[in-house]
Amino acid sequence: MEKQTTIAFILIGIILVVWLYMNAPDPQSIPPRAVDSTLVDKNLFEPEQTPSVEKSKLAETAEPFGENATDALLSTEPERIITVENDVAMIELTSKGGRIRKVYLKEYQTWYYRDLPDSASFYKKHVQLVNQQDGGDFNIIYVTKEGQLVNTARLDFSTDAYNYYYKIEGDDSLAIAYTYSDEDNRSITKNFIFYGNNYESKVDVELVNMNEVISSYRYDVAWTQGINFAEENSVDEARYSNALVYAAEETTDIDASTAGEEVTKDMNGKIDWIGVKNKYFAVIIAPEIPSDDGGAYLEGTKVLDPRYGEREYYSASLKVPFKDLNYQKDTFRLYIGPIDYDLLKSFDKEYQAIYDFGSFMGLRIFRPISEYILLPLLKFLNMFIPNWGFVIIIFSIIIKIVLYPLTKQSYKSMKKMQLLQPMIKELKEKHKEDPQKVQKETMKLYSTYGINPAGGCLPMLLQMPILVALWTLFNVAIEIRHQPFILWITNLSSPDVLFTLPFTIPLVGVNTITGLAPLLGVSMFFQQKMSIKDPSQKAMVYMMPVMFTVLFMSFPSGLNLYYLMFNVFSIIQQQYINQKKGDAELVPVKNPKKKGGGFMARMMEAAEKQAKTQKEGSKKKKF
Repeated sequence: MEKQTTIAFILIGIILVVWLYMNAPDPQSIPPRAVDSTLVDKNLFEPEQTPSVEKSKLAETAEPFGENATDALLSTEPERIITVENDVAMIELTSKGGRIRKVYLKEYQTWYYRDLPDSASFYKKHVQLVNQQDGGDFNIIYVTKEGQLVNTARLDFSTDAYNYYYKIEGDDSLAIAYTYSDEDNRSITKNFIFYGNNYESKVDVELVNMNEVISSYRYDVAWTQGINFAEENSVDEARYSNALVYAAEETTDIDASTAGEEVTKDMNGKIDWIGVKNKYFAVIIAPEIPSDDGGAYLEGTKVLDPRYGEREYYSASLKVPFKDLNYQKDTFRLYIGPIDYDLLKSFDKEYQAIYDFGSFMGLRIFRPISEYILLPLLKFLNMFIPNWGFVIIIFSIIIKIVLYPLTKQSYKSMKKMQLLQPMIKELKEKHKEDPQKVQKETMKLYSTYGINPAGGCLPMLLQMPILVALWTLFNVAIEIRHQPFILWITNLSSPDVLFTLPFTIPLVGVNTITGLAPLLGVSMFFQQKMSIKDPSQKAMVYMMPVMFTVLFMSFPSGLNLYYLMFNVFSIIQQQYINQKKGDAELVPVKNPKKKGGGFMARMMEAAEKQAKTQKEGSKKKKF
């Protein structure tokens, strides 16, 4: 049976390795790190120059109002920019297309903000979410009766707003309208309504006499340029970027996983909202009143840039029914901000469905663990403990306390297995020529003393769901983004890199050495040393710690800190239990079959059946 225990441990490791390998970024796509991480290229402070990519179908522009339109109707006026500042963001609007030009988040800094001088401007220090490839976003798209595809991004819109800067706070609101019209009194108006303390705004789209122009009884409200990248590791950020639709209480997404690949998704029916996202931030567009005749279109592509590494760009549009009237008004909600679970949930539109709690082998079986247990508990602890590193340490203690009854029983079972080894060795010597007899008698020993031979695997099995859930949670929880702990650990959401290797380790794609991963490996070694006494399993004592050390080099330091502390507390706990010898004495149980339970009964039955089959087979061979 000791071989089955070894196989169980190996299978656990294989499952974890396969899962990590499937989710690991391509090591060849990771741009080389700078030699001196304290130096920041001054060009990083300038607007990012997006690599040249084929334009999205949603971004195409044709003549705006039919065959009589001329180039004069396209953008010819100087661009006029209006800035709206509220409590959480700085928003720039542009007359070119009546669009959102930039959105700076006041509560979130760029990854290089610590390297900036104190005199650096607000705009260099804070995250800006709108992709500047096309100068802005949030467009109206439709097809004319002549079959031309029109995107209003290039049209000159006018506004009745007189100032270039507005500031609102608290419960204040501000309306700014942009209108494009022609001499035949046909017009498109976007009326933006901003609120003082909110990432979400309201946009009214008004169409006047557009029934003379729009065909197919439909127009689209689209976000055509994706979302700006905001993290140092673009490969990691791209892995969490996608476009998605929420409809019928489910999310449907697209993910461009191969460079040069274009993925699309076309849906019809009632749509609650569409969104594009990266690792920590999102843009969501939701119709105020979803229509059964609506729909959505998603599009995405992955590109490789020699400087920035991987980039993924996504477009998303809402199909809005056009009623062929002289006047039509539709209202939309536009969210541009952080992927903060509680904040998104507060809008009561199921925005929180955009939160990526991860999956295991394509299944979202661990999402409830993160959504309803881990994240709420971590945020609750942070209410009293400001340092997230200490929050994680307290969190690991709580998990140990919760699992204590089960792990205590498991450690006792492991201790009994160790005490049973001399008896098993004696059986092997006694029945050298009859392996089936050894197996059967070993099963009887387990049943006699009420031992579950698989009990030693229980702590790892219990940890697996929590470990998988935490791995994703520490990768995407914006609360931990840029949060320092102590000493060299300056960002719990990324690896605590000490130095970079001149090569990449095959399969796992690791090219850095971190501080916490080796410590974690050492803790695993001592834990395995205390747990495994069978000489046939000694390889596990060395193999598992080395494997996990290498794998965890690329993990967020917050996760490594949790797992390190969990192991340290496990060692203390195991040492305490082992010292209580009375709890692990080999005492025969009164009713072995009942005590052993269904598991032991099935094991013994299987062993007897196997022995009987082999005996019958050997008899047939003689005849």
